[in-house]
Amino acid sequence: MDAQKKRNLILLGHAQSGKTTLSESLLYFCKTTTRKGTIADGTTVSDYSFDEIERKNSINSAFLYCDYKGYRIQIIDTPGYADFFGEVISGVRAIDSAVIVVDAIAGVEVGTERVWGILEEAGLPCVIFINKADKEGADTKKALLDIKERLSRKAVEVVSLDAPDLVETIAESDDKLLEKYLGGEKLSSEELSNGLRQAVIKRNIFPVISGSGLTDKGIEELLNAIIAYLPSPAERAEIAAHNPTSAENKKEVTFKTDAPFSAFVFKSISDPYVGQLTLLRVFSGTLLSNTGFYNISKKTRERIGQIYILQGKEQRAVEAGSCGDVVAIAKLKETLTSDSLCDEKNQFLFEPLIFPEPAISASVKPKSRQDEEKISGALHKLASEDPTFKVTHDPQTKEMIISGLGDQHLSVMISRLKKRFNVEVELGTPKVSYKETISKSVKVQGKFKRQSGGRGQYGDCWIEVEPLERGKGFEFIDKIFGGAIPRNFIPSVEKGVRQACLEGAVAGYPIVDIRVRLVDGSYHEVDSSDMAFQIAGSMALRKAIMAAGPVLLEPVMDVDIVIPEESLGGISGDINSRRGRVIGMEVKGKNQVLKAQVPLSEMFTYANDLRSITGGRGMYTMRFSHYEEVPHKVASMIIIQYQATKKRDEEE
Repeated sequence: MDAQKKRNLILLGHAQSGKTTLSESLLYFCKTTTRKGTIADGTTVSDYSFDEIERKNSINSAFLYCDYKGYRIQIIDTPGYADFFGEVISGVRAIDSAVIVVDAIAGVEVGTERVWGILEEAGLPCVIFINKADKEGADTKKALLDIKERLSRKAVEVVSLDAPDLVETIAESDDKLLEKYLGGEKLSSEELSNGLRQAVIKRNIFPVISGSGLTDKGIEELLNAIIAYLPSPAERAEIAAHNPTSAENKKEVTFKTDAPFSAFVFKSISDPYVGQLTLLRVFSGTLLSNTGFYNISKKTRERIGQIYILQGKEQRAVEAGSCGDVVAIAKLKETLTSDSLCDEKNQFLFEPLIFPEPAISASVKPKSRQDEEKISGALHKLASEDPTFKVTHDPQTKEMIISGLGDQHLSVMISRLKKRFNVEVELGTPKVSYKETISKSVKVQGKFKRQSGGRGQYGDCWIEVEPLERGKGFEFIDKIFGGAIPRNFIPSVEKGVRQACLEGAVAGYPIVDIRVRLVDGSYHEVDSSDMAFQIAGSMALRKAIMAAGPVLLEPVMDVDIVIPEESLGGISGDINSRRGRVIGMEVKGKNQVLKAQVPLSEMFTYANDLRSITGGRGMYTMRFSHYEEVPHKVASMIIIQYQATKKRDEEE
């Protein structure tokens, strides 16, 4: 199909605004389906996975298509919940335009503002559909005012091309039309239609249509607007690409079917029947089934089998994917999300996808020994499908940690573990990786002496221990002179000291930022051994820590919090209550970015608390900054808790 006859769009909006119901209406109106499915019955084309049917809301993006008046319209139906925002980020990379769905009763909501920001960043045009217009309590005029107020003044209701307000807006978006309009000449229908199309493509006008996905009201008008005003793949805005073989590096992609092949992998899906499905957007050229491509990201060629176009859970075989198509390929070996594909002689490297960092974490442990063997593989398969879901193993606390964008995100992943992999787990709050150190220098003796009938055990060492700067780790210095300890036993002392550092002295956490000098000792010709000096070194280190003013250190995080200005006071107060400190602020569009440093132990419930304080409008990212001394009161509680646990374990 000619690229001019294609439209690729994404349905965006707040949760429950009716995107999935609207997509059902579009497919049914175009006679792609013979009946309309419902969310209540779990029969929609979009929400086909067990968890979506069970929860009655979209979790994954769904890929759909319909034909209308000789045009092929490919649609990505996205989830509206913030926990699944990664689906929006990947989907936006695969399309040329959007339909923003706004609830006629609720108006512009938090999720609407967030997806609007993504479209602005990408520079993509859109049509706005005010949905549920026939519902009791609906007010389309109020919703339109809300759109103008909170999204853009360029939003214009398109009822008739002759409407004075619309004519004036179209004229203002084009210098030639404006000159004619101000000169008192009447603009022809063709001029108005072409002018409106160009204004929409350039984001100078956002057409607004009212209707209902449930009753099909406004669906024909919406489809006509998609065809008339939204761009074909050949008309889309430029996309950033690099040419690694060129000195200039930058390269423009020609969005044509007869240009060299280029595509971008924006998503992977695990299908129960065909296995891994790799989804790609073809920007230029053509890719035939049973051929191959060059993966420039991996610098390797890859053979492919059948190419598919998706209709919900169905894969429909096609001969090729060409400019503008969103297609799927099964069982690729090398190719992953964010990879760039091209013809080896004409190389295009596209910018990788950047996903939000996880906001919430939990520790997981299998409920049974049988599940222990399966849990790691299952979790990593889930992570490969969803780049916003992370799986890590904390070597210090020995815990497996899962991280996601919110409570619902983690809940879905745990549900998938059970249903898809038959693995049941228990969730817990992750342990904080505290560390121990000292505040002053000491010199101590560690002496191990045991006599038990036959050969005894004897090891004796003197060590000096002093604090180092934060982050310096551990140093061991041999200062033995005159053979006080034989050379072959000095590594044994160091081994014992290092082992004691790993086990901790006051709360069971690793000891860091200390320098240990081995300065003296004694030995026995018969009874001294490697083990005896290891034990002596370990005893000396523990004794030294207890005498050198032990302190606990905790990880402190750099936190960037994006919030509306009215939430600034509440968020600043909340940061202070978490033992955090605000270190700066900057403006980002309509929002404020508050930069703070907060102890990790105070951040485990932050995602939900931030949502509550800001009415769902706040977002944050967090990364490790440094270790800092734990206040005495907090440290005392941690030590008491550790000692109680240790005593209980010993009694058992």
